[in-house]
Amino acid sequence: MRPPMTPRRRPARGFTLIELAVAVAILAIGTVAAYRSFDQAQRGIGGQLDRTLATEVALNRAAELRLEGMRAGRSLPGTEPMGGIGWAVDVTEAATAGGLIEATILVTADERPGARYVVVVPEARP
Repeated sequence: MRPPMTPRRRPARGFTLIELAVAVAILAIGTVAAYRSFDQAQRGIGGQLDRTLATEVALNRAAELRLEGMRAGRSLPGTEPMGGIGWAVDVTEAATAGGLIEATILVTADERPGARYVVVVPEARP
């Protein structure tokens, strides 16, 4: 004789509530870590554009001083626009033993990183 038929239990399908909670927690931790690393990278890169613009202004002023000499360079304007920013350009002079002038160019703007560049130039254009 046959044994009586018992209903077969099907395996449960889907996720339990605990499994779902663990998956959400892991996803949240990963999201927070990704956001923090993105924020740090953005802060590190944030000042680079301003530094680059300030350096370009300093290099431009150094080229002008080399081409025109320090005498003509003293009459150059104290501010230079670049990148939509008005950069303040301050040039300090020091005499060298060879009869040239060491010009230290300091470029700044409000609440932005600046640049400093040193160049040796003649007093007047040869």
